[in-house]
Amino acid sequence: MPEFSVLLPVYHGDVPSHFTRALRSVGADQTLPPDQIVIVADGPVPSGIAVLLDALEQGGHQELTGGVQVNVVRRARNSGLGPALNDGLRACVHDVVARADADDISHPHRFEVQIPHIESGRDIVGSAIVEFEEDEHRTGMVRRMPRTDEEIRRSISFRDPFNHPTVVYRVSGVCRAGWYEDLPLMEDYWLFARMVADGQEGYNDPEPLVSYRVGAGAYRRRGGMRLLRSEISLQRRMYLLGVTDKSQYLRNLIVRGAYRLVPTALRRLLYTQVGGRKWFRSAGDAT
Repeated sequence: MPEFSVLLPVYHGDVPSHFTRALRSVGADQTLPPDQIVIVADGPVPSGIAVLLDALEQGGHQELTGGVQVNVVRRARNSGLGPALNDGLRACVHDVVARADADDISHPHRFEVQIPHIESGRDIVGSAIVEFEEDEHRTGMVRRMPRTDEEIRRSISFRDPFNHPTVVYRVSGVCRAGWYEDLPLMEDYWLFARMVADGQEGYNDPEPLVSYRVGAGAYRRRGGMRLLRSEISLQRRMYLLGVTDKSQYLRNLIVRGAYRLVPTALRRLLYTQVGGRKWFRSAGDAT
């Protein structure tokens, strides 16, 4: 199996208990543990997280890390996910990197499932996610993504074909595509579009390998003028890159742009009902 790193960003809005659970899930709980964990502190973090980071740098809390080497990258101020992830990728000593978020939970066999796909030659490997609110054992919808490389290429003109907190990719592939760019809340979609356009092979395992925390503000964050501006910028870039043609570009501006502007209650309804029928399933449904 190739050696690999985990890249885990954290910022001032994260909850210490959530971060601790996320860290344990990618470290001590894994049946195939990583060889390095890189934590990027994107600006000042809550005191509980700051104390934990200090201890991790000294080799402490092996009950969370499982003894895996931890490197902490500290950024003086918060400047967004894209720049933070770029700094973290440069600190990874292995070409294969697994992404994780500070409030989600990786299932114990996640890397045991995903790393062999990378070893076989694939470049971006994601998975389904299962949503939860506070209790990780009380799960909601399963968000499944297009599975094969062909399906990913067909869908990328309209939707992000990967769940960002589930992906495993190569630093060399991210570098070849031009790294993350500063495009708030759309930096992952734009990176994956460029990686796919570059000919890199994708795959999504249909099994939920990450439990995704859906907080009270999840649907509010999917809309608003800031996200609309990012959406418009994303669609323009994808059109210029040739990922979309003119009709797809106009369709996305209308459909995806409108979704950013509707009231939060309606956005939640569209996500759970329309998206639920097309892409998602309840946690008890079969694959």
